[in-house]
Amino acid sequence: MGALRSSSVAVDHEGNDAQIPEEEAHHDQKDLDAGALFVLKSKGSWVHSGYHLTTSIVAPPLLSLPYAFTFLGWAGGVLCLVIGGLVTFYSYNLISLVLEHHAQLGHRHLRFRDMAHDILGPRWGRYYVGPIQFMVCYGAVVACTLLGGQCMKAIYLLTNPNGTMKLYEFVIIFGCFMLILAQIPSFHSLRHINLVSLLLCLAYSACATAGSVYIGSSSKGPEKDYSLTGNTEDRIFGVFNAIAIIATTFGNGIIPEIQATLAPPVKGKMFKGLCVCYAVVTVTFCSVAISGYWAFGNQAEGLILTNFLDNGKALLPKWFILMTNIFTILQLSAVGVVYLQPTNEVLESTLADPRSSEFSARNAIPRLIARSISVVIATIIAAMLPFFGDINAVIGAFGFMPLDFILPVVFFNLTFKPSKRSLIFWLNVTIAVVFSTLGVIAAVAAVRQISLDAQNYRLFANV
Repeated sequence: MGALRSSSVAVDHEGNDAQIPEEEAHHDQKDLDAGALFVLKSKGSWVHSGYHLTTSIVAPPLLSLPYAFTFLGWAGGVLCLVIGGLVTFYSYNLISLVLEHHAQLGHRHLRFRDMAHDILGPRWGRYYVGPIQFMVCYGAVVACTLLGGQCMKAIYLLTNPNGTMKLYEFVIIFGCFMLILAQIPSFHSLRHINLVSLLLCLAYSACATAGSVYIGSSSKGPEKDYSLTGNTEDRIFGVFNAIAIIATTFGNGIIPEIQATLAPPVKGKMFKGLCVCYAVVTVTFCSVAISGYWAFGNQAEGLILTNFLDNGKALLPKWFILMTNIFTILQLSAVGVVYLQPTNEVLESTLADPRSSEFSARNAIPRLIARSISVVIATIIAAMLPFFGDINAVIGAFGFMPLDFILPVVFFNLTFKPSKRSLIFWLNVTIAVVFSTLGVIAAVAAVRQISLDAQNYRLFANV
């Protein structure tokens, strides 16, 4: 474990570093690299972890859940939604218990790749978990920037139907907003923004639900048809595509980094934070998925807000659609900044000097330049590839499935070594095998979807 000294915090056997002599604690703070010291500050409470968790999970992709239901039908849709919620809540608690256990042994892991380094071996952390997490999180930043641009364009066309501005222009405008937020120094500094984000996700989910119910109960909506469309092959791949959408919607990928923001002792705090998060998950996911599918059936679009317009004609009052889109845009900016934190941490570790002050010129100037470049690159990718949703499905299958469904149960079994006769051992093995299989098939389905849509791909397309 000595090799991990630079990325761990020494604690006593009870997991409480308050009793460590002051000079020893100070020494361990000095041993931390700049990424852990400046970005992953351990100052938060369990309430703050609840805000961070909610922002990272309850995000605008939940507005795609009615679309996932179109491939699964009522029974399959509700079943997959319930299973996704139960498995991720269970997995996130397992990974939290593993982190607490290592903290009690004297090494508090602050990053996902540190856990993999210690539990699976150095190569797993460096060549698999680290790159996969970076790809997932940076992909989420690109997706948020693209979705933010699309929502801005929707507002523009609603107020100016004959407008000539292109999608990439709105993506760049949203990217400029992200450029400012990206300079917020640490994960812990986002706690107030993430509280507002929690309120915003409740707001746009309530708007999406109310809009769906209003249209579904009026004569304006389409005729309700819940049958599964397409031939057998399309239906089968559609099911796996829908599973990838639901897995990505529940996805997180940064549980260790969120737990790293907690002030020690950490024991029990993440469970409380997860309870806050999953209370919001239950309310928002179920209401949006069920009301959206009920109202629009198999005509539900990839983003349910699109169904509120019929050939450019608003089915709801314009002010209501504007308000819903504004709530969504504001929360997307918070989600994007949360998923930028692993990138910020890597940049800080590489470029900053932990011996200098956090806001000294030596650290502040490289931070400003590096973070700005990372946001500019994400914005350029989002503007160039407006079909990034298809690419994100592949990232979800290759990334979120291992990080959120498979690795937590593997980490738990390797750390606590439950008896092979115990229920928990076989439950964890079953989850790992089932979701590994689903991940591979979902990746194949996502790649197939890219090949089908490839003929429509154009750089900087105005979709």
